[in-house]
Amino acid sequence: MSNVINNREMSDSNRDKRQELLKGMILKLHQGVSPEEVKKEFREHFTGVSSYEITQMEQNLINEGMTVEEVQNLCDVHADIFKGSIDEVHTRSKEEESIGHPVRVLREENYALRNLLDEDILPKLDTFINHPEAPIKNMLLQDINMLWDIDKHYSRKENIIFPYMEKYGMSAPPKVMWGVDDEIRASIKEMKQHIIDENREELQKMAYPLIERIKEMIFKEEEILIPMILEKFTEDEWLEIADDSEEVGYCLVSPEGKWTPDRVSFIGGVKKKKEDTPDGNVRFGIGFLTVKELEKILNALPVDVTFIDEKDTVKYFNQAKERIFARTKSVIGRTVQNCHPPQSVGTVEKLLEDFKSGAKDEESFWINSRGMFILITYYAIRDDQGKYMGTLEVTQNVKGIRELEGEKRILAD
Repeated sequence: MSNVINNREMSDSNRDKRQELLKGMILKLHQGVSPEEVKKEFREHFTGVSSYEITQMEQNLINEGMTVEEVQNLCDVHADIFKGSIDEVHTRSKEEESIGHPVRVLREENYALRNLLDEDILPKLDTFINHPEAPIKNMLLQDINMLWDIDKHYSRKENIIFPYMEKYGMSAPPKVMWGVDDEIRASIKEMKQHIIDENREELQKMAYPLIERIKEMIFKEEEILIPMILEKFTEDEWLEIADDSEEVGYCLVSPEGKWTPDRVSFIGGVKKKKEDTPDGNVRFGIGFLTVKELEKILNALPVDVTFIDEKDTVKYFNQAKERIFARTKSVIGRTVQNCHPPQSVGTVEKLLEDFKSGAKDEESFWINSRGMFILITYYAIRDDQGKYMGTLEVTQNVKGIRELEGEKRILAD
């Protein structure tokens, strides 16, 4: 068929032509043309479509004025249109199949999610809806609680993978996917509440479409997202992603082991690439700040912070907007014992002794004073090997916190 555009002929003019056709089809959906008609047009013009083209098309629509929400609303429909047509034009190494690699972890979690939906939730859901007398409610709720583990899967994608995508200029897919993820989260909570309330009519209306939507997201991750990021991310970036994933946690299944790429190191062990630190910035374990930014952040905290080093010398205190206890610059360089009245020195020394010996890591006191409920907490600060470095004192008025009730979810006027 002469009018079929082959995606393996990727000249600039052909790429532009494909993009215009793809974009036109999605705009037709936006204008109300039936998905079946658009599918027919897709089959007439395309032998396949790459994941990169789909995300580029989404990005172009947003760049031209379509809102993220509008693209998001069409996301499920156009994924259905392209399903089975994703052409694997990406060259993949086998590294992502290694145990513990973030891509393998994503795929293993998706496999577990599909099994949970098909083998556990759907049969129990059918029974719960169609046979009210069956004692299935608690077992179904247990499965829905397991399904909520999907929050960790989505959180790793949103908070670890998406920032790297944005670094490569791929900002549209994260925005669209994140919106759909949030809708799925909200629907899972709604489904659980309908089960608790035994509202079978409403449950039937929303549960089955929700399950299909979760499966659609699995499809989009495996056939669109993963091929695209495999094409772009470096091995060092995958190492960072694997490391950060431990912080968020895993969904239903955990990696069988830690991923170590098969490569030669000339400096002893795998070295992760760090971003260059801009001039005038202090590099931390995560991120960097200028000294001015750091000082302003510490002073903006609604707490009084004081640090003494391993020799009991006062080394720092912040200048919070409303200090609870007075601090003067003259205390810097003095021993903490000399900054307390004689009757409390014994308590201070006992606390420091416990911190230094490792008997304690923190201690708290609270008092009522001047209309405030004051919480004072001391933390032992240790290095990575557990060696005592000093003590941090944090003082705050928690009266307002103790009086909080209910919820506040919107901005105040």
